[in-house]
Amino acid sequence: MEATATAIGTATDPWRGVWGQPEAVATLQAAAADPGSMTHAWLVIGPPGSGRSTLAYAFAAALIAEPGDDAAVAQVLAGTHPDLTALRTEQVIIRIDEARRLVERAYFAPSIGRHRVIVVEDADRMAERTSNVLLKALEEPPERTVWVLCAPSDADLLPTIRSRVRTVRLREPDVADVAALIASRTGAPPEIAEQSARHAQRHIGMAQRLASDEGARRRRAETLAAVLSVRGVGGAVEVAARIVAAATDDARALSAERDDHERAQLRRTLGIAEGAPVPPAVRGQLSALEDDQKRRATRSLRDGIDRVLTDLQSLFRDVLMRQFGREDDMINREFADDIRALADQWQPSRTLVVLDQISETRRNLEQNVAPTLAIESMLITVATGRTP
Repeated sequence: MEATATAIGTATDPWRGVWGQPEAVATLQAAAADPGSMTHAWLVIGPPGSGRSTLAYAFAAALIAEPGDDAAVAQVLAGTHPDLTALRTEQVIIRIDEARRLVERAYFAPSIGRHRVIVVEDADRMAERTSNVLLKALEEPPERTVWVLCAPSDADLLPTIRSRVRTVRLREPDVADVAALIASRTGAPPEIAEQSARHAQRHIGMAQRLASDEGARRRRAETLAAVLSVRGVGGAVEVAARIVAAATDDARALSAERDDHERAQLRRTLGIAEGAPVPPAVRGQLSALEDDQKRRATRSLRDGIDRVLTDLQSLFRDVLMRQFGREDDMINREFADDIRALADQWQPSRTLVVLDQISETRRNLEQNVAPTLAIESMLITVATGRTP
């Protein structure tokens, strides 16, 4: 079956939103239909943007809803069915108390559906202690409860977790397929859809954002141009500050409206009038919300910087491919002249040093190194060819 730009299934099919993953769909459809093919825990792995979460919820709908029960399917896909528990962390890690609540829910019998399904969208964000909390539920699975974990790779989970799940691997779609999907979803012109799919490196969600947001496309181009212009330490410091400032502004813009809505909603729930002082008895609840929002903002900033690092990896990957005589699958064709000039100027060993430093920068950010310092260090390597 060829991957096309149309969704799999019909309008009443739980699999209708899954795109380009026929092998994975066939595996999970067979498991949902045949108890003999079923297991209590699954791991869906695939590169970012490949549709892990979409597939997980389609599987949950097939497990929970009776055949032909369109209302139950719609509830599961909307995340509102009582027999679906989903953990979508918007923070840097999944906290241990969140994992404990999931395990508690796992031991409840299904209320109206065929199974109780627990979906963990970012299972790779569990620390070892958190994973160990989950492990007990996987070792002693409750009857009619199914776990569906999602992660970029099985290597992101503990071996003890991997040994207790059945893995479904998603394939990376082609640029042309992603472009066709984005064009059909957003109405973007074919050339914009193709460029967005290529720049997003086939990440469907990011390609959709680029195709529908001219500002995002412009910021990406400006960032790459700024990095290509770095010639010394002074330039590295200046460009690093600009990159972090842009990522910070993006993160604030994405979260500001939502933060205000959440605060207003909590005040209404607590019966606090607009502009009225907060009673001491409920200040703790508002403080907890603000703490969650700060953690979410931290993750949003890190995700923004991570996207910049991904774009820079694609740029210097293009340089390296040019140095080895390959240009047929260049990601950043719009910078072809700059890429060729850099490829002729540098030795491949220097390009590899830069790519290694980008990976090291990502690791440093995971260790809570200040973003500006981490980006400065990386750009000094770009400018000099040496690690600081």
